[in-house]
Amino acid sequence: MNYFETNLRRAVFSLRFALAVAVQVGALLSQGPGSTLYQLTVPLVCALPFAGSWLEEYKSGFARLALPRGSLGGYIWGRFLACGVSGGGAEALAAWLYGLLTQAEEPVCDLGLLFLTAMLWASAAAALAAASNSKYLAYGGAFVLCYFLVILWERYWPQLYCLYPNEWLAPRHSWVLGSRGTALMLAGMIGALGLVHSEILRRRLEHV
Repeated sequence: MNYFETNLRRAVFSLRFALAVAVQVGALLSQGPGSTLYQLTVPLVCALPFAGSWLEEYKSGFARLALPRGSLGGYIWGRFLACGVSGGGAEALAAWLYGLLTQAEEPVCDLGLLFLTAMLWASAAAALAAASNSKYLAYGGAFVLCYFLVILWERYWPQLYCLYPNEWLAPRHSWVLGSRGTALMLAGMIGALGLVHSEILRRRLEHV
């Protein structure tokens, strides 16, 4: 059983995914891609498609039925990747639709970096949901973490621009390897979150 494909279909062909795209298109049309409103909604909206699905399955007992159909690792990583890809996809699709609606001659942003940034926040939401068993952290935890990093950068560590979330969306400083360096850092952070998420769920599911 391919857990990733199954979960990705569930996430993308869902009302929550459509809602995430609609909200972000609305934010872009209202304030634009460089606005504070849009930048702060990215970590919040990208969690909508699939970040809370683990809690729904775990509390309903559906996880007990799904596990015998495949490997534990496949189940865990399939869910994690589906959450990240659907969150990143929702944000990238919204930015692409915004470009069509406004008839922009150039891309409104680097869609690759937007996808990875949103995937990072969706992955963080998945890890927080697994660690806390809380829907509040599943859907709002990544936003709180993003806001915390923004405050740290603005007030205490302005020289550490690599930790500034808005820098990931539109780099303004010189990165090693340019935008590829930003992408590599984001990919590394996603991988680290995946390992944390995997270990948490493995411990929980071994006793299911």
